[in-house]
Amino acid sequence: MNKKNDVIVMGLALFAMFFGAGNLLFPPSLGLYAGKAYLLCGLGFFITAIGMPLLGIIAGAKVGGNVYDIGNKVGKKFSKVFATIIVLTIGPLLAIPRTGATTYEMGIQPLFPMVPEIVGAIIFFGLTLYLTIKPSKVVDNIGKILTPVLLLVIGIIIVKGVVTPLGTPVTAMKEVAFTKGFTEGYQTVDALASLLFGIVIIRSIKDRGYNTLEDQISLSIKSGVIAACGLLFVYGGLIYIGASVNGIYDVNTEKSLLLINITTSLLQGSGKIILSIVVSLACLTTSIGLTATVGDFFEELTNKKVSYKTIVIITCLFSGYFSIMGVDSIVKIAVPLLELVYPISIVLILLASMDEYIPSKFYLGSVIGCFIISFNSCLIKLNITIDFLNDFSNFMPLSSYGFPWILPSIVGGILSTLLLKSTNKNNKKIA
Repeated sequence: MNKKNDVIVMGLALFAMFFGAGNLLFPPSLGLYAGKAYLLCGLGFFITAIGMPLLGIIAGAKVGGNVYDIGNKVGKKFSKVFATIIVLTIGPLLAIPRTGATTYEMGIQPLFPMVPEIVGAIIFFGLTLYLTIKPSKVVDNIGKILTPVLLLVIGIIIVKGVVTPLGTPVTAMKEVAFTKGFTEGYQTVDALASLLFGIVIIRSIKDRGYNTLEDQISLSIKSGVIAACGLLFVYGGLIYIGASVNGIYDVNTEKSLLLINITTSLLQGSGKIILSIVVSLACLTTSIGLTATVGDFFEELTNKKVSYKTIVIITCLFSGYFSIMGVDSIVKIAVPLLELVYPISIVLILLASMDEYIPSKFYLGSVIGCFIISFNSCLIKLNITIDFLNDFSNFMPLSSYGFPWILPSIVGGILSTLLLKSTNKNNKKIA
């Protein structure tokens, strides 16, 4: 065993699993929209797209490395339902198909316009299946082979865009910059993914011979920090590059077109080829990590009645079919669902990361309070309005900044702590 080497490999693998389709598309577009306010906007984005995933890895490691262990703090039935919703969201319903669709639109079509979508899907998900079918090799395949190439190529684009920027920010967004960045970070779905990537990382740690809880927590946290540093470099660079063309492109420019134009302007004739490599690798590594996670999750959920390999094959087939819808259609479907589950995930991650100070009975009320608000946000995105829920949400402090769920989460947790009989006498009281 070589701890230093193992941490680096797992950290790079974790970075690559997080860094996928949305991570490439959203930062430049956010920077373009923010303009002069890109620093404050970027800060909000960093919290949900970097800080929360890192806390999710730490929280998962501290409570056992399994999303069930976090959800069980609320209740066993809740744990199964919530975990299943998250897995389906970051799996075959959203994130995995989006990686395939993005690869086709930005990695294949610009270079090979005659290749039909179905062929692109077959190639992409065929590779995903091949590199995922042996679970013990997933982390090594990503960390040792794919990630170094990905970082090298994306680094070329970022360094070029920072050293010789295409322009300077001209306008500033009218919205609250921090809030816009914070909520835009939802689209990366990385906070949700962090609750499940812990399963893959813990499995890899155990396969390397680290069987003590102390080692598993330590290696998970160190791997998470390496991944977070990589994400900070990439997101910061892409947001700045987007802001630098604020006076060149319209703020409503389509995300994929913006990234293609920026890369082509920076790297000239080689831009399309380099972008194709970046997009394909970023999406492939994320697709591999997510598919492996879905396989692990449902194998455990079914008590191994359905094997990992069977689940992986089904996931690739379904995701390939769904990916043909295209990126924009998938993103539109995702927004209401993310508005529902993301705030709840953030609450659980924050509580679990401070688990030694939080009574178990605090979790239930906190989640209920958050759910009331996030359910209303989901309905609004679906163009459904329930007046009393909407009025209640707007009445909450910080609602104008996009965080109406914070106070109900705190109050709900306090009420459940006071009203419910403790389910875990070993938990310490809130400091």
